[in-house]
Amino acid sequence: MEQKKKKTLLVILLIVLLLVFDQVVKLYVKTHMTLDEAIPVFGHWFYIHFIENRGAAYGMELGGSYGKLLLSLFRIAAVAAIGWYVDRLIKRNAPTGVIVGISVILAGALGNILDSAFYGLIFSESTFTEVARFVPWGTGYAPFLHGSVVDMLYFPIVEVDRMPDWIPFVGGEPYTFFSPTFNIADSYVTGGLLYLLIFKLKFFK
Repeated sequence: MEQKKKKTLLVILLIVLLLVFDQVVKLYVKTHMTLDEAIPVFGHWFYIHFIENRGAAYGMELGGSYGKLLLSLFRIAAVAAIGWYVDRLIKRNAPTGVIVGISVILAGALGNILDSAFYGLIFSESTFTEVARFVPWGTGYAPFLHGSVVDMLYFPIVEVDRMPDWIPFVGGEPYTFFSPTFNIADSYVTGGLLYLLIFKLKFFK
């Protein structure tokens, strides 16, 4: 029982710390940068680039208001399912590494839910010329569960001024390898999944 309590406390502390870091970065970007503003960090391969994403991870979208609501409800259901699974793993005394990996994914999913659920209620709209500001509860730019997710991490790993003409679809055009802009919560989900697939796949078999 003592072992299970320790693992439960570890999960709670880990999720809280990851969520705080994710939200602090998002709030700073949201309240200090205009939409589409980009700040180079390391040369031309890493930028803090503020965009707002109305859809899923890495800029993928579902169309319209109903699509946004459906995506938000799906996220909530996914978080509930992952939370139930983490609790089950703790009760089964699963390896700590597995529990940590799932918890990191859970923190990432929660981080983006907070944006969707509450940012539209508490912020004015971000524009290309004005930084968002806090507004009285419920008077923001979108209703509950319809807020946009804040993305800011952009890694244009390789930028090509002109692709060779023989390459289909992009021949003769400028091209950027890995163009999505994402956020810290997205990286939690991706990193947690990769960790489980690479180091803990045997457990799930």
